[in-house]
Amino acid sequence: MRIATWNVNSVRTRAERIVAFLDRQQVDVLAMQETKAADAKFPYDVFHDAGYEVAHVGYNQWNGVAIASRVGLSDVRDHFERQPSFAKKGEPVREARAVGANCGGVEVWSLYVPNGREIGDPHYDYKLQFLYSLQDTVRPGELQVLTGDFNIAPRDENVWDIDWFDGKTHVTEPERAAFQMLCETGLRQLEHEELYSFWDYKSARFQRNEGMLIDFQLATAPLAALATRVWVDVDERRGTGASDHAPVIAEYDTRGLDYDQVR
Repeated sequence: MRIATWNVNSVRTRAERIVAFLDRQQVDVLAMQETKAADAKFPYDVFHDAGYEVAHVGYNQWNGVAIASRVGLSDVRDHFERQPSFAKKGEPVREARAVGANCGGVEVWSLYVPNGREIGDPHYDYKLQFLYSLQDTVRPGELQVLTGDFNIAPRDENVWDIDWFDGKTHVTEPERAAFQMLCETGLRQLEHEELYSFWDYKSARFQRNEGMLIDFQLATAPLAALATRVWVDVDERRGTGASDHAPVIAEYDTRGLDYDQVR
């Protein structure tokens, strides 16, 4: 089973490109983030025509997460337990940042962790609360993967120049500690040779290879043991109309798995 995670940065803008990627890489399950679409405006037909069922959570033109699967889609959840809400002003609301489903016997979560914006900003605290609350979702003994854009570079080598990030988010100790605590609940970060998964549109970052590794597949030990290959499809960051993120793909040897068992 091939599972991919990709911050697509607008699913309506890139729907045909996404489906072409699914075919080219023979992806069974795709977790998408930053779809930037309300549920009613998601391009379901494009995915259905390609043989994929879709679970999408989107309330407006911001955020948005989805799972597209051709190996089954059941037990869909539009948030995780104790998922925090946010509002800089007014009544806090739960944003479209998490969707989970059983896909062919594997519990898959597509997650768009808050950016944090700036140290000291209310969004920074919201980011930490999101990660702390997410720990309760982990089921260490089951086949489960938490995928998505975590907006954290866990190690110095996950950014092109750590000095450039001095005083900025994504690399602070509280963020890294929250990411590490999440992993310590029973998740393994699947490693790959490629250095980065994100290159900003600004300042020709991609052309200079000034990137960041902030997109991950965090698998429980039983699922991580089935991983045979993990890579970043850097080619999907090339060309006109590309997202600023590249997909992270993992291949799991699930032959013999009882697909009738959700957990």
